[in-house]
Amino acid sequence: MTATRGVINLPGSPLSPPSGRCPSSSGLPCGVLPMRPSRSPRPTVATGAKNRQLEVGENAASLQNRLLGLINGMDQKKVRETRRKQQLQEPEPAPSSHNTAGVATVAPLPLPASPQIQCFPTSSTNIHHQLSMLDVLEKIGISRHFAGEIKSVLDFTYSRWLQRDEEIMLDTGTCAMAFRILRMNGYDVSSDSLSHLTEASVHLNDTRSLLELYKVSQVSTSKHELILDSIGSWSGRLLKEQLRSSKAQKLTPLLREVEHALDSPFYTTLDRLEHKMNIEQFDFMEHQMLYLPWQRNQDLLALGVMDFNTSQIVCQQELQHLESWVKDSRLDQLPFARQKLAYFYLSAAGTMLPGELSDARILWAKNGALTTVVDDFFDVGGSKKELENLTTLVEMWDKHEEIQYYSEHVEIVFSAIYNSVNQLGAKASAVQGRNVTKHFVDIWQDLIRNMMTEVEWRETGYIPTPEEYMENAVVTFALGPIVLPALYFIGPKITEYTVRDTEYNELFRLMSTCGRLLNDVQTYEVSRQSFGF
Repeated sequence: MTATRGVINLPGSPLSPPSGRCPSSSGLPCGVLPMRPSRSPRPTVATGAKNRQLEVGENAASLQNRLLGLINGMDQKKVRETRRKQQLQEPEPAPSSHNTAGVATVAPLPLPASPQIQCFPTSSTNIHHQLSMLDVLEKIGISRHFAGEIKSVLDFTYSRWLQRDEEIMLDTGTCAMAFRILRMNGYDVSSDSLSHLTEASVHLNDTRSLLELYKVSQVSTSKHELILDSIGSWSGRLLKEQLRSSKAQKLTPLLREVEHALDSPFYTTLDRLEHKMNIEQFDFMEHQMLYLPWQRNQDLLALGVMDFNTSQIVCQQELQHLESWVKDSRLDQLPFARQKLAYFYLSAAGTMLPGELSDARILWAKNGALTTVVDDFFDVGGSKKELENLTTLVEMWDKHEEIQYYSEHVEIVFSAIYNSVNQLGAKASAVQGRNVTKHFVDIWQDLIRNMMTEVEWRETGYIPTPEEYMENAVVTFALGPIVLPALYFIGPKITEYTVRDTEYNELFRLMSTCGRLLNDVQTYEVSRQSFGF
């Protein structure tokens, strides 16, 4: 499989790389994903800087720096105008410079009777505008570049939420958006605070607020949150009615977002694919509600494009490495084995986004591919003697040289497991500051033993009890080698105590149980349709 380089290009920017032309009417370079033509530039607010396109070689940090610099001036001007309107006769304080995550910023004037909020890419101090800006940054995949500013906005919003501030509670859209964003970012907010949001309290033509309410219903954390269930029911119905009444006309960007939200709940989507879609459908008119000038929106979009393309290049390089690994390990020479490398890599790349998680993505994809090969070997590819030989080799591990390979297939499968586990274990040990390779080995040995148990049941005709089956099946579902080792690469150091903790292992058992049952139900449905039982 050959990775194809696809690049999203900002309309009118010189970002597209030189390449051959595809034989199509589009005239685009091969692999380039086209975007809608940009609208004619609108007059922008004077900021002392000329409109500029993203320059070749300009990186995300420099673009973010330019963006924040332009926005700071707007923030100061907006606050000063508001104060003049209120006839507040006071000296105008001079802005003070400080650095946040390596980006030069200017602190805006503090809100009355509130803690000072760091610079954020919006020219308004209105909570709704700030949350809308945060939502846009998340939608186009660049929120991590503003982590400090976002944390300040969230903390400030949460403090106002606890005070049941009227600016939040009396506006349906703001209240719904604040609840969703706070909960998704780990803040403790109760759905009881939404009890005043009823069908009768919402303007039926307020599509944006209805959409926010529908999104709120998808962040339920308990089956007892009946308020969210009710909100999801009537807001979804009203949105569907709006879509039906608009079918004869061209859908607006907002209604396209509604259609997507109804078709694909957020928990069924992959972040990077969502970012790509939102970048391609980025509409400057829609985002004027953020009170940003056209050039500012253009800068946000440019940063989103650059971030996506950079991540895409990293992913393509990782996939090429994985394809070479398959060939070097000779896994492509196993006629019985499904080649699921791209499938597993997509699941990793779609959920573990930051560039520094490369080792986690590589481990996830390699072990996913290996568990598929082993599963096929035990199901259809190996004889009883080959499977017993592989089991013994895995049990012996570092002493495997004392055992002969029964066949070339056994040698290929075991060598791929042994070499990959040791290499990945060494990397994880360096990250963790202690030897964790043994944990990797233990997981693989447990998987192979349980797979061998299923073979013995099949050979002898033994029918296990439901309890026996599930105890074995949650292991043979094979999430162990994929999920658990990846945890060593994605965050803080994990102690041996945590690894052995009862709660930790119970959470993993429940996850594996869900996966196994979902898999078995699908297998049953296929068998019933194919064979009539």
